[in-house]
Amino acid sequence: MNIQAHLGDASLLLDNQLCFKLYAASRALIRAYKPMLDQLNLTYPQYLAMLVLWEWQVQAPEQPTVKALGERLLLDSGTLTPLLKRLEQLGFVSRQRSVRDEREVHIQLTEAGSQLREQVLPLRNELLCLHGAEEDEMVALRQNLAQLLQRFVTS
Repeated sequence: MNIQAHLGDASLLLDNQLCFKLYAASRALIRAYKPMLDQLNLTYPQYLAMLVLWEWQVQAPEQPTVKALGERLLLDSGTLTPLLKRLEQLGFVSRQRSVRDEREVHIQLTEAGSQLREQVLPLRNELLCLHGAEEDEMVALRQNLAQLLQRFVTS
């Protein structure tokens, strides 16, 4: 007797779960990034924060704060604070309390943090090439995942 006949409903099979495929793919992708990030002395969440801060060099939000970063990364301040402290210790970011409201903490890249971007680009391209990632396939997947994320974040 096959498992589907026994369970009676294929929708409950692990391999039919979108959440499992997303979870497993995310873990595998983060694991693939690890050697690159080890060279940069960054964790994956720190790398994500740096990506946002590099974006902000081009187009900064009105208030480049920990709160704004958390909103962009969908992370709370309890997760971000130790991450940003470590980035500050590494010399990549600086944090400064607002003079107007001491609860507000502004963040910005240091010169070293800005320069780190130049090291990331070739390593990231090498990583994607090594794993056979096709650019058009990655664009389509990102768009589909963005739509899925939007559905679940706004509901």
